[in-house]
Amino acid sequence: MKANQLSDAAQRTLAAWHQILERNAMEELDPLLSERIVFRSPVAHTPYPGKAAIRLVLKTVNTVFENFHYHRSFVSEDGHSIVLEFSAEVSGKALKGIDMLRFDDQGLIEEFEVMVRPMSGLQALAAKMGAQLSSSTATLKGNSIPG
Repeated sequence: MKANQLSDAAQRTLAAWHQILERNAMEELDPLLSERIVFRSPVAHTPYPGKAAIRLVLKTVNTVFENFHYHRSFVSEDGHSIVLEFSAEVSGKALKGIDMLRFDDQGLIEEFEVMVRPMSGLQALAAKMGAQLSSSTATLKGNSIPG
């Protein structure tokens, strides 16, 4: 493997991720996720563990974002991580962000972290997501039945 190139397994997972995202088919996400998956939100201090939590968050954010587009990507030297730069709008507020994905040795996503700027875009995102996820605290804490 060359430096700054994802492993073959991670490349397959990433290609499947893009297809799932395009269709907003997060119910198909589980085969891409490690059993140790953790999601780190730009608006929550505590990470969200588990497949049910990441499915819920990603399904919801995919309905909140408008005009979402990935622009560039950066791969770590070890071939196990990628940063995907994106732009979107939420409630008329433009934002830029990055999705940082870390893959395990089998190419499964084990960490998914999101960072967003500027503050006005982050605040709009937090307000919309908070309103839609307010009744899902147990799932976000990893206390739900996987499904």
